[in-house]
Amino acid sequence: MQRLKAAFPFLEWYKGVTWRTLRFDFIAGLTNAIMVLPQGVAFAMIAGMPPVNGLYAAMIMPIVTALFGSSKHMITGPATAMSIVLFAAVSSLGIQEGTAAFIEAALAITLIAGIIQLLMGWIKLGTLVNFVSHTVVIGFTAGAGILIAGKQLKYVFGIGIPVGTPFYEIIYLIGKNITQTNLYIFAVAISTIIIAIILKRINRQIPYMLLSMIGGSIVAQLVGGAPVGITFIDEIPAQLPPFHIPNINTQNWQQLTVAAFPLAMLGLIEAAAIARAIALKSQQRLNSNQEFIGQGLANIATSILSGVSGSGSFTRSGLNYQAGAKTPVAAIFAATLLMLIVLFVAPWASYLPIPAMGGIILLVGYNLVDVPHIRQIMQTSRTETVVLAVTFFSTVFLQLELAIYLGVIVSLIFYLRRTSKPNITTLTASSSGNQRRFTDIQEVSTPKTCPQLHMVRIDGALYYAAIERVADYFGAIHQQTTAKNILIVANSINFIDLAGAEWLAQEAKRREMQGRKLYISGLKQTAQDVLIKGGFKAQIGEEAFFDKKNDAITYIYNTLDANICAQCTTRIFEECGELERLENE
Repeated sequence: MQRLKAAFPFLEWYKGVTWRTLRFDFIAGLTNAIMVLPQGVAFAMIAGMPPVNGLYAAMIMPIVTALFGSSKHMITGPATAMSIVLFAAVSSLGIQEGTAAFIEAALAITLIAGIIQLLMGWIKLGTLVNFVSHTVVIGFTAGAGILIAGKQLKYVFGIGIPVGTPFYEIIYLIGKNITQTNLYIFAVAISTIIIAIILKRINRQIPYMLLSMIGGSIVAQLVGGAPVGITFIDEIPAQLPPFHIPNINTQNWQQLTVAAFPLAMLGLIEAAAIARAIALKSQQRLNSNQEFIGQGLANIATSILSGVSGSGSFTRSGLNYQAGAKTPVAAIFAATLLMLIVLFVAPWASYLPIPAMGGIILLVGYNLVDVPHIRQIMQTSRTETVVLAVTFFSTVFLQLELAIYLGVIVSLIFYLRRTSKPNITTLTASSSGNQRRFTDIQEVSTPKTCPQLHMVRIDGALYYAAIERVADYFGAIHQQTTAKNILIVANSINFIDLAGAEWLAQEAKRREMQGRKLYISGLKQTAQDVLIKGGFKAQIGEEAFFDKKNDAITYIYNTLDANICAQCTTRIFEECGELERLENE
């Protein structure tokens, strides 16, 4: 039964559904259905797809993720960044936007992306999203926002720009031909933006995107409509999503898979980030692997039912939570209510002007630039600022699918650089009242060290990238001290890999050949696994390992040269006090 619940999560959460929760879920679902109507149209246009395909995705994906995902509040559907990556993925295949081949390729890429996500969930790779830092996501979404806004400028100003023109060329052409602006088109776009901003400031719960597009449609009719150059979207069919299996064959599957992989990864990253953010507020525990499965099944379902690819929506998910949703039934209500709305409202969509849509998408792009977080990153961390800049500029000026990879690579480089230089320090005695403690030698004005026992603390993982720094430090110790015993205080070593284990064994053997001894204290059991399994602990010697530093010091003290101890003036250990007492008797 437990395995069945793991495969079908709704068998677990449906028990919490009551008439009371249904009331809250219905209100949240209705609010989401109204909000997603203009968003579905807008995001489909960003992806280069007919508006109806965005609505199909909004009808299908929330239901699937509600049944098979792990989050109670996240709403999945068409999303801005996913749409722009889908457009870039299909365009990279050299297919012309607006053609039947473009739509077919988009659906096929969505299907493959869903399969990749599903497989990653099945083989439990949910933790992979942790390698994509929050900074990478912020940089990518900001860059995507700039791109989205740039691509809508031709609809806002009414200036003809060829499809596929790079962002920087769009800006140049707009500036060069600004005098050719169609003022009627510009008036529709600007009035739509102004209405949206005013309504949003009045009350964020108002479906401001929908109402502003209605306002833009009215303005379009007042200024003259089609005769003055204003274009309108094609009529949306009042029908439910049609079943269609995308064309994937032996000739195109490799190209499609290469294009689908970044789309799949971005979808998982967005969904995981959004689910985590809302779970922090709702105190819900998430299952990343189950979330992967839910996202994968949702993209598979939307592809065979003619919808664009999608992921979690922060706006709609946040609204769902704030509107009082109690269970995933709210997402199911949102999808089914949207179906009813489309069946009755779709014929009116042909009155929606393209400039109004351009204005709304321009606003969406602007809202993706998270200025407060960007400012915070720039003020607190230089390395994170570099990661942000690399991700942002690669999103704007390079291929979109490369942007996330570059951001992750740069993040990992900085991480490896940081962890490859663990903090290593010699410990010395310092007094605090009647207590004697061991601390960093650099923190003591007159440090005292034992001439026979040198203590070293390593803070960080002992793995392949850090071995060079650790080995150099111990080589310097060999030159600087005559102490025959070295104690590694290893409480802060959480991980040792094969290279680290080999170095420890070699260092112990090298010192033994020199008549010296290496000891280790406080090493966690998990960090000892490689040492034990590889036989390295036996090579070093079981007697060299101690659970506590004080136990190690007591053992080592009893092996020290008594003649040297008698002449020593530092006497930093508690055991040295016994020697002083005997001398005074």
